[in-house]
Amino acid sequence: MNKKKKDTRWLASVALMMAIVILLANTPFGMIQLPVIKATTVHIPVILGAILLGPLAGSILGATFGICSMISNTVAPTLLSFAFSPFMSMTGLVGVVKALWISVGCRSMIGLITGWLWIFFKKVNLNGLIALPVTGFIGSMVNTVFVMGSIYLLFASQYADAKNVGIDAVWGLIMVTVTASGIPEAIVAAILVALIGKVMQRLVN
Repeated sequence: MNKKKKDTRWLASVALMMAIVILLANTPFGMIQLPVIKATTVHIPVILGAILLGPLAGSILGATFGICSMISNTVAPTLLSFAFSPFMSMTGLVGVVKALWISVGCRSMIGLITGWLWIFFKKVNLNGLIALPVTGFIGSMVNTVFVMGSIYLLFASQYADAKNVGIDAVWGLIMVTVTASGIPEAIVAAILVALIGKVMQRLVN
């Protein structure tokens, strides 16, 4: 396959995965009801795209996820939308930049880190039966840790006000979210990336 055809195929594949991200972000399919919480699945095509198409594609897909999140938090704001929408900023231009980092930057990191992690696993010849779920788990945790960690570092006081708690309670609330929501989401991602990734690799190859 010549370079032009390869580039065209790559662009088409990225566009298809972007459509899947947008679909999941705007329909109930983007959430899976677990016994206690709802686990998001929007980051799963980001992880799969990074595995199949590389870190750059993963970053683009992650940014797409982030833009969808930004739009959602702008159109249908919640108590924490100030951390995801630059249009809901309560601290001026600085808040705009912080919100853009959390909504778009952190999500781009999912694809970037996942893509490079997959490249590393390929170089060390890690078995795909292990590499796929591990990549899915870590990719999902990147989302949770980067987003919640950035909220703690950049919006701790606003987060405390939104939750009506003292500033010293913010770290505990962040850790509860990481544990109660992030870990179940990562387990779901590990399973789905392992199952879907194996099939998609066969189709691509």
